[in-house]
Amino acid sequence: MNGSEQFIITEVRGRVGCITLNRPRALNALSLDMIRDISAALLAWREDPQVLAVAIRGMGKEGAFGSFCAGGDIRFFHQAALAGNPELEDFFTEEYALNHLIHTYPKPYIAFMDGVCMGGGMGITQGASLRIVTERSKIAMPETGIGLFPDVGGGYFLSRCPGRLGEYLAMTGLVLDGVQSLAAGLADAMMDSGRLTGLWDSLGQTPYESGDAVERWCRNHVHKSPPKTHLPQADIDRVFSLDSVTSVIQALEQANDDWARDTAQLLRKRSPLMLHVVLEQVRRARGMGLADELRMERGLVRRCFHLRPGAASETAEGIRALAVDKDHSPRWNPSRIEEVAATDVEAFFVSPWPASAHPLRHLG
Repeated sequence: MNGSEQFIITEVRGRVGCITLNRPRALNALSLDMIRDISAALLAWREDPQVLAVAIRGMGKEGAFGSFCAGGDIRFFHQAALAGNPELEDFFTEEYALNHLIHTYPKPYIAFMDGVCMGGGMGITQGASLRIVTERSKIAMPETGIGLFPDVGGGYFLSRCPGRLGEYLAMTGLVLDGVQSLAAGLADAMMDSGRLTGLWDSLGQTPYESGDAVERWCRNHVHKSPPKTHLPQADIDRVFSLDSVTSVIQALEQANDDWARDTAQLLRKRSPLMLHVVLEQVRRARGMGLADELRMERGLVRRCFHLRPGAASETAEGIRALAVDKDHSPRWNPSRIEEVAATDVEAFFVSPWPASAHPLRHLG
């Protein structure tokens, strides 16, 4: 059994294809082999009439299903960027193709988003036909904290949140709980984590006549009237509809309330360059279809690692500070939101490839 087989467990139970992310020591962070294993299972099950639906969960020491997935393997990103490893390019091409496959999957795909579900974990859940969170869920796209942008289709699904919530979540990287993620439109239903194991076990034991019946069975187990929460939507819409990151930070720092103060402090910790890129990404994505948005992100991620190669990359520096040296003091370049040049932002949105040679040109 190789490492990838241990990290991804796929099995058909009854008439449901079941995927378990089984890399708990890394909070189920995705490697290239894991992406390939998930993709292979989904492609096989798509053509298999025995499989009516797919369910995916995480595994770990805490809670029923541990953590779902903390994202991509950022240590690998850092090592590969410094070494010029071509597998870094393969990782993002194949990850985004998997994200597209999930969004367009013809059978119900049910995601159990228990515990941590961030970054790449959101990429393999947001295209699900049923996204289930629990009281343990921690949902976020925190990429601006490592000098990256919310990828894996983040521009697509965040831009479709209510009002300007997409800009707010993309730029701040704020962590939402299960109830908040329902309000944000990033989950469909909520259930108690203590009921997850019983539901999962029942998937293989219940006779289903269709994929829709599998999804209905899962919906029978969720809260009929989940608790409601209040997001500061009016404040978010007022500030995050402004035309630039500089205008946003000025408005927040001129306001005199806790929400504005906390939000300004969060933004001041993020990569100034990537905040500008992310605001542009979300606003462009709002008018794009999924395939085109993923193609845009594929260009963006190449720029993140190659516009300033190696250690000079904003992303390599962000990962160094968080996960390698762990000094939590990234040396952003430029260091302030007000110092970012428009030309530096525009360079990210010039595709590195002609359309005929784009690595994701085949996405429908």
